[in-house]
Amino acid sequence: MKAIIEKANVLIEALPYIRNFYGKTFVIKYGGAAMVDEKLKDAFAQDIVLLNLIGIKPVIVHGGGPKINKIMEKMGKKPTFVRGQRFTDSETIDIVEMVLGGLVNKQIVSLINSHGGRAIGLSGKDGGLLKARRKVMRKRSAAAGTPEIIDLGLVGDVEKVRPQIIHSVEKDGFIPVIAPISAGKKNETLNINADYVAGAVASALSAEKLILLTDTKGIVDKKKKLISTLGKTKIRSHISKNIISGGMIPKVEACQTALKGGVKKTHIIDGRVPHVLLLEIFTEKGIGTEIVK
Repeated sequence: MKAIIEKANVLIEALPYIRNFYGKTFVIKYGGAAMVDEKLKDAFAQDIVLLNLIGIKPVIVHGGGPKINKIMEKMGKKPTFVRGQRFTDSETIDIVEMVLGGLVNKQIVSLINSHGGRAIGLSGKDGGLLKARRKVMRKRSAAAGTPEIIDLGLVGDVEKVRPQIIHSVEKDGFIPVIAPISAGKKNETLNINADYVAGAVASALSAEKLILLTDTKGIVDKKKKLISTLGKTKIRSHISKNIISGGMIPKVEACQTALKGGVKKTHIIDGRVPHVLLLEIFTEKGIGTEIVK
């Protein structure tokens, strides 16, 4: 009887959050271990279906870096990253589109559907969802004292999100699952970092939350202690001190983009924890790092 009562208490604790979040949009960036481990994949799909059934509107933007790396290595290509972003040449972009827009996207859709959801796969090309341009990354040269342009190849920046297709599929009860690829001005395929896409989509939808799944417990300090809340000034300081580096940089920048666009809350959480979405959304304490204005 005690165990049954504890289950009831869990539901009661979740009740105010269910009430407050009913009808609200949550943009969730899905990536890392949560996309690889079979139990975590199932837990993620179950969480998404549950959110949808209780009236929350989940919009999923997914990565797929480990799968891309594996296929590249099989083809004799070595993955290269600059500040957490993949250098993408003409051969790599074909692999990226095949893996993200095809294999990974449809696997996620199928998994959600197998748990009773109604997911539909999209990419930034579908319905003109994402308008993108070639990304220009600059790095200040210590010798010359002037910015040095870093060539990332066929990597894109989101210029604009046209959310009509998302609204359309949601109206019919579907859960959008978005692959972060789009077409550039010359109709070339562009690989866009999934964190940046998630931040831009969250802004365009005026989402209640942006939640990014990663392979750490959140942002940690030099002593590996979790930083529960982080603002703009501290983010700049932590990047300069290399506390925030590599693939965490796009995540914090995506959160800042979302907050500027009117998203109420942004979170970086540990995708290695089963049912981490439910723990973040429906418990008082929450987990991970919240990025604030």
